[in-house]
Amino acid sequence: MDLLGKVAVVTGSAGGIGGAIARAMASAGARVMVSDVQPGDGTVSQIEQAGGEAAFLSCDVSDPTQVQALVDGTVERLGGLDILVNNAGIAGGTGSAHELDLADWNRALAVNLTGPFLCTHFALPHLLASGAGRIVNIASTYGLIGAPEAPAYCASKGGLVNLTRQLAVDYSGQGIRVNAICPGYIDTDMGGHRAALGGTASLEARERREAAAARQPIGRQAQAEEVASVAVFLASDASSFMTGSIVTVDGGCTTTFRHP
Repeated sequence: MDLLGKVAVVTGSAGGIGGAIARAMASAGARVMVSDVQPGDGTVSQIEQAGGEAAFLSCDVSDPTQVQALVDGTVERLGGLDILVNNAGIAGGTGSAHELDLADWNRALAVNLTGPFLCTHFALPHLLASGAGRIVNIASTYGLIGAPEAPAYCASKGGLVNLTRQLAVDYSGQGIRVNAICPGYIDTDMGGHRAALGGTASLEARERREAAAARQPIGRQAQAEEVASVAVFLASDASSFMTGSIVTVDGGCTTTFRHP
């Protein structure tokens, strides 16, 4: 689990799962480029206070110009690029397919699927040059199973799952390992949607999520750090014989749910 001397980019790392991954990689010895459309100074400060090294670059992963600037800026400021964590993602709107706004569909695919492709596209020359590049994609259990009223999110994360496999086919022989994590119920508020409800509505939304998580075999939500530790494992030599793997960190929810 040693990342000493490595340079990692973690997209969507101003908070939540991405922030936890950035902190965990720094703790394992990596120099970390924090990136997000939201300010990432908090994550950088936490890393530096713990004795790590980090910097921040703003990036909308759906914009190729910004992605190239992120990669180039990382190499210039941190001295290279060894690890890419494609974590940035959005919920993508709710509603059945006939109700979903086309703009929500397009935006979800642009961020959740095209974004990881763009980051990978621009990072690959540097990952190849490192001789031991690592790509960790943060997909979702909703990329493996269907979910109510989430066609854009399910489709985009399902695409990311199979992009992971395809990249492993093309690049594993060149020293780059590519794996994906599919988190289940994680105790974060993706996109701040729950917080935006405010007051009682926010509390009720969290209680509904906890009740759903309680039906998993493990019976609770995970903390973001529990996903981060798996990301560090996949980026390290501890997972040296893994590529194209789709790793669920889901409390068993894709295995079964307890039904009333």
